[in-house]
Amino acid sequence: MSMMVSAPLYADDIDVLANALFAWCAERSIKLQSQEGLSVANVAINLYDAGYQTQDRLLGALHDHEFH
Repeated sequence: MSMMVSAPLYADDIDVLANALFAWCAERSIKLQSQEGLSVANVAINLYDAGYQTQDRLLGALHDHEFH
C-alpha cells in the first residue's frame, strides 16, 4: 500500500481549512467532533490538496461534494 505525502500545511492553510469546515458544519448543525464532522474534515483536506485553496472555493467544493 502506498501513501501520498502532501506538502506541509502552514498557518494560512490551516485557517482556510478550519474556516471553511466550521462554516460548512455550522450551516448543517453538525458537530465537528462527530463522525460526520470528521468525515467532512477529511474531504476538506483532500479538496484542499486538489487545489481548492481559498475559503470560498473550498466551501463551494464542499457544497458540491456528495456525502453518503
